[in-house]
Amino acid sequence: MTKEVLVSIRGLQFVDNEVGQSASDEELDQIETICPGEYFYKNGAHYVRYEEIMEDLPESIRNMIKVRGKEFSLWKKGPVNVQLVFSEGKKTMTDYFTPFGNILVAMDTREVQVTESEDCLEIHIAYGLEANYQFIADCNITIEIRSSSPAGSR
Repeated sequence: MTKEVLVSIRGLQFVDNEVGQSASDEELDQIETICPGEYFYKNGAHYVRYEEIMEDLPESIRNMIKVRGKEFSLWKKGPVNVQLVFSEGKKTMTDYFTPFGNILVAMDTREVQVTESEDCLEIHIAYGLEANYQFIADCNITIEIRSSSPAGSR
């Protein structure tokens, strides 16, 4: 993988908790973000740094991703501050600091699946999301980290 990468994050929330039923557009909330970033591999873990610009915030959010085995961590710094840890088979809790107030969030991670190739790292995470001890939604996130230029063209 090259140092310069594109980070694509696609998320899907299932607002209705009925498993096995097809959800309507009102029951699904889908997001997608694509940002340039920097990739490096150190001590058996994949790391990616990237900045995210949000319309309602005065400055960008600096992000760091770490992937090792069945654990995915995301640190956000700036107007939003949080460390999210998704560890397969575990429930993790953290304080999410935003300009609009603080929220206690919990992620009950069912699956962390990592697929590696020469020019791409794809991570799929399935989890239940809670805020202030209340169930919010079942969620799926797919993060794709792809070399900006293919390996053959370096």
